[in-house]
Amino acid sequence: MTCDLWYWPTIQGRGEFVRLVLEAGGIAYRDRAREDGAEAMLRDMAGRAPKGPFAPPYLVTDEATVAQVANIVLYVQDRHGIGPQDAATRQWLHQVQLTVADLVAEVHAVHHPVDPMAYYDEQRDEAARAAAQFRAARLPKFLDHFEAAVGAEDGDFVGGAAWSGADMALFQVIEGLRYMFPRRMAAVADRYPRLADLHAAVAALPRVAAYLASDRRVAFNTDGIFRHYPELDGD
Repeated sequence: MTCDLWYWPTIQGRGEFVRLVLEAGGIAYRDRAREDGAEAMLRDMAGRAPKGPFAPPYLVTDEATVAQVANIVLYVQDRHGIGPQDAATRQWLHQVQLTVADLVAEVHAVHHPVDPMAYYDEQRDEAARAAAQFRAARLPKFLDHFEAAVGAEDGDFVGGAAWSGADMALFQVIEGLRYMFPRRMAAVADRYPRLADLHAAVAALPRVAAYLASDRRVAFNTDGIFRHYPELDGD
C-alpha cells in the first residue's frame, strides 16, 4: 500500500500525531509537503474537493483519502492491526484520541484566544489571561483524566500490553506541554507518574527512538501548536 502524508512541512503540529503512529508501526510513507512544498499540498487538497479534506493533515493511500487526526489514526490501526484488537478497547482508545484533539484545540487557543488568523503579538494581553486560566484549570483537568486512563489496564500502555495511537498521542501531548510550559509541567510532574512512565515507554520503543533521533523529527517552534512563550508560563 502506498501511503502519502500531507501536512505543513516546517512544523510538527497535528501531523505529528499521525507521523508517530506511522513511524512506530514501521509503515512506509512519503511526507509529501516536505518533499514537494506547501503549495503542492494546497493544490492537491483543492483537487480532492468536494469530498476531500477540510485541512491537513490527511493521508492518501491506494484506496482512500482520510482526514482528521483521530480518523486517520483509526484507519491506520485497522489497516495494520495496531493496538488491542477487541472492539470495546479500540472504541475506548479512539475516545482517548478524540479527547486529545479537544486538548490540542485548547492549547492553540492559549496563544490565539481572540483571532486564530492574527499574530500572537497582536493579542498578547488576551493570551496571558488565557494561559493563566489554562495552566490553573484546564491543564490539570485534562492531565487528571489522562492519568486515570493510563491506569485503567495492566501494562505499559493505555490499552494494556500493546501500544496504540492513543499512546503516541499522549506521548506527543507530554512532549508538547513540557516545551510550551516547562515551569508549570515541572511543578505538577509529581501528580502524573503514570503519564511520565507512559512517555518513557513510548520513547523507548525502538522505532520511535530512531525517529526521535532522526532529522525527520522537526523541532518544536513558535509556528506550531505547542509554542513556548516564557511570559505565558508559570509555576
